[in-house]
Amino acid sequence: MPTSMPFSQVKILDFTRYVAGPFATFQFAVLGADVIKVEPLEGDPTRESPVDKSLAAAKMSPTFFAMNPNKRSIALDLKSPESIPVIHSLIKDIDVLCENFRPGVMKNLGLDYDTLKALNPRLIYCSISGFGHSGPEKYTAAFDGKIQAMSGVMAMNGDPAGGPTRIGFAACDLIAGMTGAFAISSALYERANTGQGAFLDVSMLDSTLVFLSSQVSEATMSGIQHTQMGNQSVSRKPTGNRFKTGDGDIVLAVMNEKQFIKLLTTLGRPEALNDPRFADWATRTEHEKALRELIETAMSGHGAAYWEKTLTAADVPCGAIRRVDQIIEHPQLEHRAALQKVKTFKGEFRMAAAGFQWQDKAPTIETGAPLLGEHTDEILLQAGYSAEQIQQLRGKGVLGPAPA
Repeated sequence: MPTSMPFSQVKILDFTRYVAGPFATFQFAVLGADVIKVEPLEGDPTRESPVDKSLAAAKMSPTFFAMNPNKRSIALDLKSPESIPVIHSLIKDIDVLCENFRPGVMKNLGLDYDTLKALNPRLIYCSISGFGHSGPEKYTAAFDGKIQAMSGVMAMNGDPAGGPTRIGFAACDLIAGMTGAFAISSALYERANTGQGAFLDVSMLDSTLVFLSSQVSEATMSGIQHTQMGNQSVSRKPTGNRFKTGDGDIVLAVMNEKQFIKLLTTLGRPEALNDPRFADWATRTEHEKALRELIETAMSGHGAAYWEKTLTAADVPCGAIRRVDQIIEHPQLEHRAALQKVKTFKGEFRMAAAGFQWQDKAPTIETGAPLLGEHTDEILLQAGYSAEQIQQLRGKGVLGPAPA
């Protein structure tokens, strides 16, 4: 990893589990921060995600592995009163604490912001929860599916015939995680000027509505009630949709007049440009069914890959629909090294690290996700504990067993 990564001087105490919180701290781990993941003795529940039974049995599921590279793990029973002095000994040297429990949990443990800032006034404390630390829903449990349902995401996703549809990945979790990472970065910047820490209250619901800012404005300004639009573009233009080809589907993103002319010309249907049904966007929308039939008939002679290449060469925005296992083999990703090779206990695999690059400081995965409690002794020795004290804590069940 480059020596001067932007967060190489930042230490984060990470109490998060599942997806939203770990994704937030992962952004810092690949940019040089020392992220200490505090796990219960049984580990982050995501370690045992059942998508792969063998990896779940090893407490190293693909989801856990994706969210926790470059981190160090300490296994600690926070329900034991003797664990609290351990956290207090660590917190004095910590820049950021991140947690995603329900409001009140950390206070009941004696690890709330007011308590810890007395030990470290420079502490930035980020709490990610479903609804934040205020309001009538603040104690309500929340996971990605609940927020997708409540926020309006599901109401506008899917096909009208099938009804509201959940997005196929944990979108609201990841939105909250990225929002949390931005909030922490902002607080670190402010602290560099003021020397003061801060409490950051990140709500999954709030964050999701920010990402739906266009739809919120449409509802408040125009009274629009959003429903399922299938594969239609949010622009509502009939050439921003999914279309059938000879051997698969392709999505067109034809949004302006120049692109529309190129589309029909490249499809070999230039005469349709003089059809009054397709004279402008209003008439094209009115006659969407006829326009779709024309486009799909023209595309039926070749497959999606052919049309993606041909239309792209004509500067017509489009994309053949691929599965994840197909896109990861794309030469564009290989050229940018967007997927990095990571050594794991099961061999070498490719993983996504970050969506940006700059000069010699590109975010890098140096180590895979840690084994449960892998760095417990190392972390406590650095905090001033002796080997004998560590063994005593382990004997009392405060710490997890020494990792093999």
